[in-house]
Amino acid sequence: MKYLAFIISLFVTSTIFGQEVVELPSASTKVVVKLAFKNGSICDPEGKEGLTNLTASVLAETGSDQYTKSEINDLFYPMAATYSTFTDKEMTTITFQVHIDFLDEFYEIFRGVLLNPTFAQSDFERVKSNMEVYVKEVIKASSDEEFSKKALEEQLFSGTGYEHMKEGTISGLASITREDVINHYKNYFTRNNVVIGIAGKYTSSLLEKIKSDVNKLADIDPAIPTLGEVKMPDGIRVQLIPKPNNLGTAIFTGYPIDINRASADWPAMAVINSYLGEHRKSYSKLYKLIREQRSMNYGDYTYIEWYEAAGSNQLPLTGFPRSQNYFAIWIRPVQTAISLTSQYPELDGIKIGHAHFAIRMALMEVERVKNEGLTQEEFDLTKQFLRSYMNLFVQTPAKQLGFLMDAKFYGLENYIDYMNEAVAQLTLEEVNAAAAKYLQVENMYITMITDQAEAEPLKESLLKNAPSPMTYSNVVKESLGEEIFEVDKKAEVFPMNVKSVEVIPTTDLFDE
Repeated sequence: MKYLAFIISLFVTSTIFGQEVVELPSASTKVVVKLAFKNGSICDPEGKEGLTNLTASVLAETGSDQYTKSEINDLFYPMAATYSTFTDKEMTTITFQVHIDFLDEFYEIFRGVLLNPTFAQSDFERVKSNMEVYVKEVIKASSDEEFSKKALEEQLFSGTGYEHMKEGTISGLASITREDVINHYKNYFTRNNVVIGIAGKYTSSLLEKIKSDVNKLADIDPAIPTLGEVKMPDGIRVQLIPKPNNLGTAIFTGYPIDINRASADWPAMAVINSYLGEHRKSYSKLYKLIREQRSMNYGDYTYIEWYEAAGSNQLPLTGFPRSQNYFAIWIRPVQTAISLTSQYPELDGIKIGHAHFAIRMALMEVERVKNEGLTQEEFDLTKQFLRSYMNLFVQTPAKQLGFLMDAKFYGLENYIDYMNEAVAQLTLEEVNAAAAKYLQVENMYITMITDQAEAEPLKESLLKNAPSPMTYSNVVKESLGEEIFEVDKKAEVFPMNVKSVEVIPTTDLFDE
């Protein structure tokens, strides 16, 4: 950890030709370069949703004026060198990594892609086709968890620049041409909206080359659209998305919060979030209540900012700074009625699985923390964990560089160092005040991907605020203590301020 802190402390920020340059020199023989353009999916023109991500994706899969993409792959293979792109709502990042032994050879090839990409018709059609299949089919079939998150954001950010997922919409992608991609690259991937980052054992001559080449990009100040107003919902608005013979119900909730990493209350809310549901961590409260004590699912977590690819990433990625965040609860799939009755004969006849009970259990705990706050012991343990845990976010030069560059978006210098100091200085009173200020269970969006046969009974139960008793198999029930059943009795009738429930076919999502 001492070495890590030493490396991070060496970073340098400078400005050249109007661009910020973040330097992170180290002894690592792998050089990492990131070009962070402030031009995410919020820049997609109306009717061409997905253009920014498609442009970046084609850039990563096309050739230059000297080589085809296939030839580039063959040249880079023995170097074990890579380059890729990543788009989010407000930023697109181009990253390359290469060993210093191949640095000069690699960069001469890569700069051709950066400055003279061909955007070949065949490359464009291949990447666009893959993206269309993703939006039409893959996101709806491969992971109900990711599906629920993207569907919730479409609802939560309705009418704003965040509404559509970065991959776009079905109609938006269909309308995009190769010429659109070429023009978007020229107009939005410019010298005037980029931060340059570099880490590793690089030379000053390489950095000068990169600076010079970046300044050969178009001298255009792109017009970045504003997000628009993100409104708090009136009451709880539920969307149920049914799928045939679904064995689980994936649940994702959210409501907007007006804080980000630079806000004074952010460190306090980070502690509250970590206590309630730190991502993929078994010590958190919701995990203990729903998974550990009741064996209902794989995990239950909360978030105060977007967590990219949460189903596969134990630690947060970088490249997705956002000016608007939301408090979210992720309840990993709980069993549907069809799943429970097929396994346990004693549960025959139930129409609703664990979804209604699970969301009530989570909301009841959030309300408890809002009203009661943390105890001194809970606060001390969570604060100690969080300060240690955040150091794991920056175990590699690439991660360190990513967090430093994201920090620039919020006007910070070093987010990890800032958070370590800020969390250390927090008091219990400050944390509990933040919980009382930002937590609430009266107004939110809830998305559930559920079984087709369960959608209507679940809709009726939610609208009526009907009791939703927890259903245990005999084996599980026999292993539980009476204190579990006492909490269950409170959770099954916890009042939810449900104002509407819509059953939405999967075909209606991400269309336009």
